[in-house]
Amino acid sequence: MNSVTILCPAKLNLTLDITGLAPNGYHTMDMLMQAVNLTERVTLTRSQTISLTVAGSRLPLDEKNTAYKAARVFFEEEGLLAGVEIHLEKAVPVRAGMAGGSADAAAVLYGLSLLYGGHFTRAELCRLGAKVGADVPFCLTGGTAHVTGFGERVEPLNPLPFCRFVVVMPGYGVSTPQAFAAYDKVGAERRPDTQAALSALAAGDYHALTKTMANALERASAGPDTAQICSILTQCGADAALMTGSGAAVYGIFSSDEAALAARTALRKEYKKVWLLQPVNHGPIAE
Repeated sequence: MNSVTILCPAKLNLTLDITGLAPNGYHTMDMLMQAVNLTERVTLTRSQTISLTVAGSRLPLDEKNTAYKAARVFFEEEGLLAGVEIHLEKAVPVRAGMAGGSADAAAVLYGLSLLYGGHFTRAELCRLGAKVGADVPFCLTGGTAHVTGFGERVEPLNPLPFCRFVVVMPGYGVSTPQAFAAYDKVGAERRPDTQAALSALAAGDYHALTKTMANALERASAGPDTAQICSILTQCGADAALMTGSGAAVYGIFSSDEAALAARTALRKEYKKVWLLQPVNHGPIAE
């Protein structure tokens, strides 16, 4: 095999709570996370050195990029004197809180294990992923999961009941480090009940689940459009509306296709980037 193309889903935070600080300086989290069918497409080709090209976004092409960093970590851990040409086709918006960069890194780790016949299990790839970024272990796992620690502990869960998501990306992004720095100053206005969310999910109770959903970072890193987008989503029938991750993307969860389609139509009158998405039960897959 000389080349492989990997698709890796973005994520949404159904809940996000902050529980403290880890020794590595990351905030510790308690989150319910969901993979969705907005995917990054990453093509890997054998090479002697690591190189990176990106379509659809202006991103750094060196170790500041998570995909490049993931390749370096893989080769160091595997002990291979080899390289890879990485080509990213971006679909997930940057600085959205949807783990686009982490999905790229997950795709690289998974793809390199196929391309070079690596001996890493999925759990071992998650360990490598945690060295690259906090959301990479979840992106390698996908589906629905309870995520704790600084993101390195991922517990797969039963799939969500039927639902649809309408996701809106305003015309600006949010820096994750700045969002957490702001949180350290102002704290949270509303916290989720992740344990209640886990119980609702175990029971397959959609409406009980939506009542638990919240994002503890929203007060610290909400943008000027966050409240307005949430209000429109709720008026259109969303059972919950909140920011995902550290923002800036905002989404609503719906129990029917019809309501979700109507919400997407309404939001597109004011915002250019609006997606109607659904949950998916996988992480990176070969195309």
